[in-house]
Amino acid sequence: MPKLPIFRFGSSEPAPRPDLQFQGLVLLLTDLQLGVDNLRYDVHLSPRVTEELSSHLARYIRLFGGVEALFGMDTPSAARPSFLRAPVEAPSTGRKSAAGDLKGLLVSLHLAILNRAKAAGNPSIDVLGRLAVLKFIRTELQAQFSRTLEQCRMKSKSLEGLRLAKLHETQELVATFQVRKKIIQRKAGQEIFRLLREIEKETLARTRRSLFGETPNDPYRLFLNPLILTEDGRDDYLCAEHYYMFGNFDKDPDTFAHLRRLALTFLRELGYEEPSDDGLLEQALNVPENAATLVGTGEASTQVDDRNINIKDRLELWTRILQKENVLPHVIATYEAVALLDEYARVNPQQLKNALISREECARVERIIAEGKLPADRLHAAIGRVGSVRATDRTRVSARLLRDLCCYHRDRRGLEAITSGLDSINLISDDKVRELSSMNGMLHEFLPPEDQKSADERVLHHVILKADVRDSSLLTRSLMEKGMNAASYFSLNFYEPVNKLLAKYNAGKVFLEGDAIIVSLLEREGDAKLAVSRACVLAWEILSLVRGYNELLERSGLPQMELGLGIAYQDSAPLYLMDGDHRIMISDAINESDRLSSSNKRVRKKLAPDAGLFRVYRLQISTDSDPDSASEEITINYNVGGICLSEPAFRKLQQEISLSPWKANFKGNWIDDQREFFVGTVPLANGAFRKIAIRKSRIAQVDVRDFSVLHWTDLFYFEVCADPAVYASLPGDRASAAKETL
Repeated sequence: MPKLPIFRFGSSEPAPRPDLQFQGLVLLLTDLQLGVDNLRYDVHLSPRVTEELSSHLARYIRLFGGVEALFGMDTPSAARPSFLRAPVEAPSTGRKSAAGDLKGLLVSLHLAILNRAKAAGNPSIDVLGRLAVLKFIRTELQAQFSRTLEQCRMKSKSLEGLRLAKLHETQELVATFQVRKKIIQRKAGQEIFRLLREIEKETLARTRRSLFGETPNDPYRLFLNPLILTEDGRDDYLCAEHYYMFGNFDKDPDTFAHLRRLALTFLRELGYEEPSDDGLLEQALNVPENAATLVGTGEASTQVDDRNINIKDRLELWTRILQKENVLPHVIATYEAVALLDEYARVNPQQLKNALISREECARVERIIAEGKLPADRLHAAIGRVGSVRATDRTRVSARLLRDLCCYHRDRRGLEAITSGLDSINLISDDKVRELSSMNGMLHEFLPPEDQKSADERVLHHVILKADVRDSSLLTRSLMEKGMNAASYFSLNFYEPVNKLLAKYNAGKVFLEGDAIIVSLLEREGDAKLAVSRACVLAWEILSLVRGYNELLERSGLPQMELGLGIAYQDSAPLYLMDGDHRIMISDAINESDRLSSSNKRVRKKLAPDAGLFRVYRLQISTDSDPDSASEEITINYNVGGICLSEPAFRKLQQEISLSPWKANFKGNWIDDQREFFVGTVPLANGAFRKIAIRKSRIAQVDVRDFSVLHWTDLFYFEVCADPAVYASLPGDRASAAKETL
């Protein structure tokens, strides 16, 4: 009996559509005071910084315009080589150092903006400052080109009366400079953009996270947009490098507007009916990952997405839409033309693209190439590849186009958001308007620290750090018994090394005691409000430095040194007494730091064997052993190689940097079971960062006779962890960054 055929029918249910991400690109400025015109925000940038920025921008305009040597022709002569043969494009040490100077200038300005935002507690101030710098650069690029062009004309005119050949060369150079305006501005803008992107990734992003923590809607990705220094985002070379070189004329089937409509049609045909408004649906085009979700990469003939749904059909649908609109030949030609742009720079990019699919345009391009005495071999090879493209190549190119279109759509909409932000800024240069805006509290002024001399005298807050030597009397007696000089011992192994650290943290020495050093960190108006966090790192470095010296002392047979450190914060400026020309500081924080850095000898004997990784403990004892009588509670310390932080200092630290809770399982007889740990990153000078770990623990009520724990009180103390083993226990990337100093 013959076998009956078995037919398998597919499901009548339509294949489920993959979920797409939607992203609207907006730039919001909140809680900011409008300026004198009640429409825009008044911003004033440091005149010194803007002057230096203008100088650097002028240098880039001259460099990429090829007219640097023209400005060096003070007195042309026949014996001097022609400026046209000067290697203006060759890299030089001067160019590298100048770029380094500009980068440092931009870092200084942007950190000043970030510190101003932190001082005000408003991240929008940082965004406002970034926009102001960007607006100045965009405006100044235009102004510097016009200024340089006028200077070139004046220079050319000054050469009249000299050799005719030299005059013609100069006039031709100036004419070429004028014609290449868009190219010159693009190259200069991209060099500036490269520096802005570097400082964002190397310094600003980490500093911002340290000060404000992670932000859910990060607006700063808009500043990493390659189009931000262009007027409208329509630059053939930029598009060819980063996206797709769209057609420029209405007759071109591959204009951005037309391809955007085709992409929306594609989404509608896939069944994405919601949102019904194209303006909302196009937000899916702001997410390049959606392109991979829908059509993959096109590298394989059959692809499967994460939900095991075949996406080949979607890719074929997208390819059919492109073929129906006669777009695909232009797309293939565009990707082939990108590799030819450098060699055939004399040819317009759009003309070169059309030459790959049009015989008439090809003939014109061949004539241009012949005039430049360049070989046309690569052009003909590209024409051959475009004409012989296979079906698999078409699908691959179609998938690539959808992703490039999404990338450009995202950055084009991001450029529109940035431009809208720039329009809301009023860059003030007039002194009278600036004074009016400042008097009315409307001015947002951004000055690097070196330009804030007038504000340096006003101190707002201060921090006191005391480093006290343990058992200094015993240490001094031990040295004297060996016939050694105790004064030189302390000077060489403690005071002098610590003094070298102070300038790094902008700390000042208050005074020296026989066995202690007291330093202050002052917070002035306009400074970054980071005094407590930097005092913590300074204390950590002092302990690390003493540990290193102790190793040398041990090898030399000399007694080692142990310290206890205390950090106190006062929310006001210190007072001063005058002893002739010498100022003597008066501050409650000095007394508080003295208590925090102290260590009780009896407590030390009891706790030292069980201290573990932590070096600070605070205990509470009663002055009266009779529980029925009134008694005074006294707090005593164990602080050997530790850093004790006052509670006001800890609260201030929480305002300065973002402290993240850290769950750690350290155990010990003196470790509170309800202790808490916090980890934060402190931004230091020159783009350096340091991790710090803070332990918050309850104060133990103990029996004065044997120091046994009676109960844990509701009072807390705070320790800046100093043992390297604690930082080695940090999870994941925190451990690697604990000792990091960039």
